[in-house]
Amino acid sequence: MEGMSGPYVIRGSVSLPEAELMWRFSRSSGPGGQHVNTNDSQVELRFDLASTAALPPVWKERALERLSGRLVGGVIAVRASEHRSQWRNREAALVRLASLLAEATAPPPRARRPTKIPRGINERRLREKKQRAETKRGRSGRDW
Repeated sequence: MEGMSGPYVIRGSVSLPEAELMWRFSRSSGPGGQHVNTNDSQVELRFDLASTAALPPVWKERALERLSGRLVGGVIAVRASEHRSQWRNREAALVRLASLLAEATAPPPRARRPTKIPRGINERRLREKKQRAETKRGRSGRDW
């Protein structure tokens, strides 16, 4: 895989180790015309998330939990067949895997701290509400 624009960084100094990536190639149903029938341009990239040492333990735990629906025996698989060339499909698969892992290992969002509505604003809202009701009541033709 020389010349490929790697190593694929997940976040910070953590990147996907080349040795732990498992590649599989097959005939693609994507673009390419008759070229598709002769070349193995579809790429399947597999990464053993359960046994990797490349991710910090906290990230690994988080990723295993968040991607549990996509894992098969602790392995995550990504497929790419949108390009005509195997090279570009390999790039696409790598990018997809890296972004998937980046999203899965991201820290949880900060808890929302509920804020209190200022009293003045609430009173103004109620006052305007009353006024609106008065206006609408005045429109009904009860005295006809």
